[in-house]
Amino acid sequence: MSLNFNQYATEGNTFIKAYTEHLGLGNDYDKAGRMLSAILHSLRDIIPFAESLQFMAQLPMFLKAVYVNGWSGRRRPEKIRKMEEFIELLRTHQRGAAANDFGDEDEEAEKYLQLTFMFLRKYVSLGELEDIRDSLPKDLKFMIYSNLMF
Repeated sequence: MSLNFNQYATEGNTFIKAYTEHLGLGNDYDKAGRMLSAILHSLRDIIPFAESLQFMAQLPMFLKAVYVNGWSGRRRPEKIRKMEEFIELLRTHQRGAAANDFGDEDEEAEKYLQLTFMFLRKYVSLGELEDIRDSLPKDLKFMIYSNLMF
C-alpha cells in the first residue's frame, strides 16, 4: 500500500470546507477544525477502547489522524454522565478558544455536536453510530440518536 499524502490533504481540505459550511461558520476553517478535533477527542475519552477502534476503522485517513492525535489509548473512559459534563470536556480540549468556538451557552455547543454527528454519518455506518450511541450514558445518547436517520 502506498501512501498518497497529497490525496489525503485534498480530501481533508474538501472535508473541512464542507464541514465548515454545514456548521454555518462561513470560511472559518480553523474554528471548524478546532471544534471537530475537540468533539472527536471528547468522544474517544468517553467510549470504550474497543468501540473507539471500531469507530476509527471507518474514518477516512485524514480523520483518523485527527482522532488519534495525542491519544495514548491506555486511559479508562471518562465518567461523563450528563451533557453539561461532556460540554465541559469539550471546552477542556479547546483550552483558550472554547468560549469562542462553542459559545458560552450549552445549547450552542449541543447544536454543534448534533450537526457534527449528522455530518459524520457520511463517513461512518449507521450500525457503528448506533453502537457508539448504545455505549453512551442516557443523557448523551440524543447527540447521536436524533440524527441517525440522516
